[in-house]
Amino acid sequence: MKQFSCLMLFLILSYSGYGYEERNLLEKQADVTRLKEIFIPNQKWVSYPKYTDREGWDALTKEHKQMLIRRGEKQLNYEWKVIKATDYLEYERTGNRKIMENPNSSNNNAIADLAIAELAEGKGRFIDQLVNGVVYSCEMTSWALSAHLPAQHSKRSLPDYTEHIIDLVSGDMGALLSWVYYFFHEEFDKVDPIISKRLYKEIKERIMDTYMQEDRFWWMAFDYKGQLVNNWNPWCNANVLQCFLLLENDKNKLADAVYRTMVSVDKFINYVHSDGACEEGPSYWGHAAGKMYDYLQLLYDATGGKLSLFTNPLIRNMGEYISRTYVGDGWVVNFADASAKGGGDAGLIFRYGKAIGSDEMQKYAAWLSRKKGGIVITSGRDIFRTLQCLLYSEGMQKTTPVHQTPEVTWYPETQFCYLKNKKGFFLAVKGGYNNESHNHNDVGTFSLYYNAVPVIIDAGVGTYTRQTFGKERYTIWTMQSNYHNLPMINGVPQKFGSEYKATNVLLDKKKKQLSMNIAAAYPDNAEVEKWIRTYRLRDSSLDISDDFILKKLKNENQVNFLLWGDIDLNTAGKVKISVEGQIVELYYDKSLFTPSLETILLTDPRLSNVWGEKIFRLSLTAKKMVEKGRYVFSVKAL
Repeated sequence: MKQFSCLMLFLILSYSGYGYEERNLLEKQADVTRLKEIFIPNQKWVSYPKYTDREGWDALTKEHKQMLIRRGEKQLNYEWKVIKATDYLEYERTGNRKIMENPNSSNNNAIADLAIAELAEGKGRFIDQLVNGVVYSCEMTSWALSAHLPAQHSKRSLPDYTEHIIDLVSGDMGALLSWVYYFFHEEFDKVDPIISKRLYKEIKERIMDTYMQEDRFWWMAFDYKGQLVNNWNPWCNANVLQCFLLLENDKNKLADAVYRTMVSVDKFINYVHSDGACEEGPSYWGHAAGKMYDYLQLLYDATGGKLSLFTNPLIRNMGEYISRTYVGDGWVVNFADASAKGGGDAGLIFRYGKAIGSDEMQKYAAWLSRKKGGIVITSGRDIFRTLQCLLYSEGMQKTTPVHQTPEVTWYPETQFCYLKNKKGFFLAVKGGYNNESHNHNDVGTFSLYYNAVPVIIDAGVGTYTRQTFGKERYTIWTMQSNYHNLPMINGVPQKFGSEYKATNVLLDKKKKQLSMNIAAAYPDNAEVEKWIRTYRLRDSSLDISDDFILKKLKNENQVNFLLWGDIDLNTAGKVKISVEGQIVELYYDKSLFTPSLETILLTDPRLSNVWGEKIFRLSLTAKKMVEKGRYVFSVKAL
């Protein structure tokens, strides 16, 4: 049978060294000896009341108490879902991940809801059902997802009982169950001491021992040789850290384990550009910079603030990226696999902002919270974030809600640029290269928003399948440059690889103008010597120009724009775009181009939930093939 790898194609290919800098910020803060001196022992660092401290929990949950209890009550009669062997095998048979992931997620969230409800109420009403969930989880062969299990030596998606895999979800479960153990092991002992013993054993073997004994998981990046380091690194390490901090009381073993996580997380911090932008997009910020913050907060708490990176400018830049990418009315800048809708986890953004002293983040979080109808306390199986939300909710309620960002935001290393004007335009442009995390072969693309409504768009990504992160990734239309706002040069789209990149990227902040040569983003058979794309945001329009020189003439050039809403091509030289009451017109030279409109039906709910039933690709095909020329486009609002 054909074997499949769950690793993203671009994770296993070489990385060209963009931005990696041996900062090693954590390792410079403390070595193993220092850690032994500064750790607060025996979980005394934990900021939340003990389970038996009813006054403490009443004070912590406040007005949220009844809501948390009601959530738990919905799980009192929950039927724990069986995940069949064939559900795991479906990943390699058809690429379907959800058949395994959905019931698994439902079970895990039920455990979290029951745990939080019992902490809030404290009457023992949820203990038996919580025990059911805990014992069920311990009986599972693996806590990892089917899509990630091909990291096993078998390369198969059915769990192998002879080895353990630490992935995003197995780590989440390790952290969740560590908190369950911390709060409830004495209560479990009243039911049957074997429950706590079994739970401790499973967390230790699956997560703690595996982490200390294995170097082979790609996300650890211990032996860094130019590979990509993305959100998996801080996410997994934050989970592992919680397991050790909550369960390991031998100071020597704890120091060794925590230092090992520090070495690993340093690889992620080294990888991030100094400008702090998240190349994976805002949908992943909460799992990348956000999980790094969780990790750093845990270290800060466990050492009484003696180990901290919160004053470092890079950590600040990474945080404030999330407020800069928010356009308005729920829309965000969505390069790569990120969704165009979101804004981030308000509670997380507030806590991060408070840690680094960013008024911008704290006020944005308060504003975002109010836009969403109030503070969201529960974070599913991520029980640490739920607990933190309770701890910080009062502070966020008292913060003035404001979302205000500069007219020009520029990330020079990542090559993201956001430009705004007073007429309601928000322009987002990217340079970069085609081996970024969650890459879309989209060097030089842009999105345009008018009055906080996207009018020229980036579709984003569909529902994750095996194909999304495998060798078939670039057969998916959403990953291809010809379905972004970019040219097909000589009929050829951009190609995947670190060598395919933007060059000579120049920003004139005063003019609000960004230019770059995107010729190197195309393969040799595009026969392009130079293709300078320039964006200039004026007071009442966006001007786009393409200045090019070709080595040979093979096919007509085609400049594509991805649109939605109502599209009117009835007037030559002009395309009218009407979306949610906002109207703009895209002007082109009718003597140079023939327009055509492709309707793209969206059957995938991950796309249709954002854009509706369909979007469109406007293709402006050159009437003549020329070796040298200049194309000019303009977008104006009505």
